[in-house]
Amino acid sequence: MREVRWERLTAPEIAEWAARDAAVILPVAALEQHGPHLPVWTDSLIGHAAAIRAAELVAEDAPAIVLPPMWQGISEHHLPFGGTISLDFRAMQAVIACVARSIRACGFRKLMLSNSHGGNIEPLQVIARELGAETGMPVVAVTIHQAAAAAIAGILETQPGTQHACEAETSLWMAIEPEGVRTDKIAGALSNGGPSVGGSAFQRFWSFAERAPGTGVRGDPRAATPEKGERILAAIAEALARGLRDKALWATPDDVWTEGRAQRAGS
Repeated sequence: MREVRWERLTAPEIAEWAARDAAVILPVAALEQHGPHLPVWTDSLIGHAAAIRAAELVAEDAPAIVLPPMWQGISEHHLPFGGTISLDFRAMQAVIACVARSIRACGFRKLMLSNSHGGNIEPLQVIARELGAETGMPVVAVTIHQAAAAAIAGILETQPGTQHACEAETSLWMAIEPEGVRTDKIAGALSNGGPSVGGSAFQRFWSFAERAPGTGVRGDPRAATPEKGERILAAIAEALARGLRDKALWATPDDVWTEGRAQRAGS
């Protein structure tokens, strides 16, 4: 199978991918607490593994190449539990803009921001819109657990979807890197509860000390299994592959800022 990981390729080999009009996938993640049983690297490991598998699925019909994961995310809400390194929005926007500029210089014209961290969802949507209008190339933001939400819900037994250091994320770690899971800590990983704020029409800042007091875990990792993790990883990879194959997503954005573009909607 052809190598899809940017960091393992030579510069001439990367140029060959550009000549095939490959999409570049940047896994965007975070470095933050994941309770007493999972490493702070959790989102990065999961996001990178899913992107690689998706790129391998579409290697012939919708080529894609995977950058190393961007491990810095917007994670200040996890700081009370320690172990967390966070960017602010301006820093994230600047870093991703530099990545976009760099891949364009390398001859690529498509960028997928494949996100595995909840705190990055809204910021990446804004960044993708701004970069698409600015650069004239399609920049697609996707959160992997949302892309495969229905499939993941059908796999889990104790919760309706991916939460944090939960049945889903713990299962994924058991499938990808089982030696990294502190299995002796899982039984005591449940938090004391807290408000569920994700679906509310009213939004404000909530730290995880408020949302998951005690352990910083949302969901029930006790139900995790490697088999569930493998099924979830496969579902995410398939969802990302569908996005990579979607020709409408990768059409050239309308150059709305070009001189004289206003009031010419039909042109």
